Amino acid sequence: MYQLNDLLHLMARLRDPQHGCPWDLKQSYATIVPYTIEEAYEVADAIERGDFDHLPGELGDLLFQVVYYSQLAREEGRFEFADVIDGITRKLLRRHPHVFPDGELYGAPGMAKLDEAAVKQRWEALKAEERAEKASAPEQLSLLDDVPVVLPALSRAIKLQKRAAQVGFDWPDALPVVDKVREELDEVLEAMSENDSEAISEEIGDLLFVVSNLARHLKVDPETALRAANGKFERRFRFIEQTLREAGRAMQDCALDELDALWGEAKKLEKLTPSG
Repeated sequence: MYQLNDLLHLMARLRDPQHGCPWDLKQSYATIVPYTIEEAYEVADAIERGDFDHLPGELGDLLFQVVYYSQLAREEGRFEFADVIDGITRKLLRRHPHVFPDGELYGAPGMAKLDEAAVKQRWEALKAEERAEKASAPEQLSLLDDVPVVLPALSRAIKLQKRAAQVGFDWPDALPVVDKVREELDEVLEAMSENDSEAISEEIGDLLFVVSNLARHLKVDPETALRAANGKFERRFRFIEQTLREAGRAMQDCALDELDALWGEAKKLEKLTPSG
């Protein structure tokens, strides 16, 4: 079987100025980013669907993104793939002192047993130390530093909320968040009554932010929940399409109440099947 060094060699060949691939030679960090995001989502999709036969291939596609960036950096004399491996290994050793007490990968194992909450607390403390070390101006250091702007909006909302919760800036439980959801919905309705498109957009954003906060308090990942809702909508909509197709009818010729009835039928069928 091919090994990691073979993949690194392949990448170098693809970027060879004389004999490489024309498409690969044109790429840059920025042009590769959309593919990286897409490949990460394809890994998540395979896992959510339980498609473990194709998961190795999707993981390979994602790994190739790391190899690609490393090759670009190598050509510019910035760093190499080995530096990526070294960096992540050192970081994980540093962040797991309960497993590697002497900071050595092959050293004696840790003796203390910590529960998950204690591990997460220590992890966050170590990350805070790292943020402080990176800060160019310590007096401007924020707890929200290094939360990536390019994250999906719902995921970034959760990360921002979790950071703020570390210093007590949070509701004590889910019920006050429910009240806040109602408050934000009322503000959306108010903006709608004034026909203020800019205010509507702002209030919708506030509503989505607080709904993601409610999800966090209920220990639900909003990205996962929304993907599941998307899948459910797609299944039911396809059912309506197929039903009408078999009846020789076009969806645009049907009344909304008829389409809604078919939607209800799709819901009933899903409840009758274990996968629904």
